[in-house]
Amino acid sequence: MKLDNKVVWITGASSGIGEGLAYALAEKKCKLIVSARSIEALQNLKKQCQTEVEILPFDLADLDSMKEQVAKAISFFGKIDLLILNGGVSQRSLIAETDFSVDRKLIEVDYLANVALAKAILPHFIENHSGHYAVVTSLMGKFGSPYRSGYCGAKHALHGFFDVMRMEHQKDGINVTLVCPGFIQTNVAKNAFVGDGSKQLTDDEATQNGMTVPVFAQKMIKAIEKQKFEVYIGGKETLGVLIKRFFPTFLHYFVIRSKVK
Repeated sequence: MKLDNKVVWITGASSGIGEGLAYALAEKKCKLIVSARSIEALQNLKKQCQTEVEILPFDLADLDSMKEQVAKAISFFGKIDLLILNGGVSQRSLIAETDFSVDRKLIEVDYLANVALAKAILPHFIENHSGHYAVVTSLMGKFGSPYRSGYCGAKHALHGFFDVMRMEHQKDGINVTLVCPGFIQTNVAKNAFVGDGSKQLTDDEATQNGMTVPVFAQKMIKAIEKQKFEVYIGGKETLGVLIKRFFPTFLHYFVIRSKVK
């Protein structure tokens, strides 16, 4: 499946992976719908994309507005071929030092918001007997790491839900690709929640030295076009998925010794 000239809706499009995907898909002459909270950032993105772009700003935390957002999105071009669920937030805090409100917020934004939006657009996909969900989860959706307990929980949940979405609606011509990034050069660490719910505001070395967004975007697009069920994109950290499967105890002690933050 080629994405050229398709209608693509991207959440979390104001920066990082979402912004990079918008630029890459614009080169394929896709018609884009871009969403995030910042109208100004989305307007700047639109100016730099040499394709048709519609702006649909909203807050993922507003779970009850998803049907309304879907109706608006469909009205722009009459249909949606691909929904890229990219919006979310990370975490950098120990379990014992994390207020429960932070765990709740991570579940609401990283899991429930994506589920709510996916379910709201599902009737449209079923009616057209076609549609593709590309869900940006994380390697943390496959194995855990200290300081990311709530984030890992939300990302693991995405895998469970969308694996079933694929099983139940393959008969309706609907595809699901779960995309698991490793360390990518974005502001994910700076924007991550700490124990009291505020932002960390500092970067980490692994993220700074990670894969660039343009390279990641091309790899993700290729995986979507190949209709892969699941893909791991990054550096050596992607080996953690294989090690977790066959040597979980080794991975446990390796991650602890690595002293990640």
